[in-house]
Amino acid sequence: MKAIAITQAAADGNNIPSLTEIDLPIPTAHGRDLLVAVKAISVNPVDTKVRAGFQGDTPRVLGWDAVGVVQSVGEEVTLFAPGTRSGTPARWPGRQQQ
Repeated sequence: MKAIAITQAAADGNNIPSLTEIDLPIPTAHGRDLLVAVKAISVNPVDTKVRAGFQGDTPRVLGWDAVGVVQSVGEEVTLFAPGTRSGTPARWPGRQQQ
């Protein structure tokens, strides 16, 4: 799976120099998880704030807003099924993934 990520911390509190496309393993839905094939994303103001002077662990996948189609569900999920269209809430990062 492809994702856009910060792969190195910013120098001297500046913005990071670039974003990088990285490969990640395809996750498995467990419990209350949904695995969603992302069809569209947006850049949320939170994404720009995370980029500004980023000093955390890397890689850090950006992305707060996305829509797509559910591919699989965890064993505790009852309201969604594969094929359901879904949007992600803005409180969970890491949505700008393939």
